[in-house]
This record gives sequence, C-alpha cells and structure tokens, in this order.
Amino acid sequence: MKHLNIIVKGRVQRIGFRFRTMETAYKFGVFGVVMNQDDNSVYIEAEGEEEAMEKFLEWCHSGPLGAKVEEVNITEDALKGYTSFEIKSRARWQNTNK
Repeated sequence: MKHLNIIVKGRVQRIGFRFRTMETAYKFGVFGVVMNQDDNSVYIEAEGEEEAMEKFLEWCHSGPLGAKVEEVNITEDALKGYTSFEIKSRARWQNTNK
C-alpha cells in the first residue's frame, strides 16, 4: 500500500474532473479524497496497492474528456487508512483536518 498526494494543474475544474476521479479511483480500488483548489488545480489524496496506483496516476495525467492536464505533482506520504473515495469541498476539508 502507498499514499500519494497529487496536484493536477491545467483545465481541470468545471468539467467533472472530481467526479470522474472518484469513478476512476473506485474502478482501480483506490481510496482517498479529491477537491478543487483556489488556484484552479485539483488536489487528490490517494491510497492503494502499487499496481492500482500506477493505473490511477496514468489516468490523472490525462483526466476525463474535456480536461487539459498540463502538470501533475506527486509526493508520497504516510498512509491515512482511507476506506472510501470522496469528493470534498476545500472549506469543509480544511475545517475537519486541523
């Protein structure tokens, strides 16, 4: 298992990117959260088995129809034990993870 923090930049908001990210995560057995950022990027925390994470990251580099991914920044972090994949609002996420 590994945990990755992923920031996707480009045309990734207002096109269903978060919803498609959640669908793709479930498809590959990846758990975590996705949310829009104030700088128009999308932030993802994802956990899963190595092979599933590789497939998920490959998808993140292209995104759904209508996306124009220009940059994907990835950092590895400690596991948090996610058991689902959710879309979060940035404000709610900040208030619950202080």
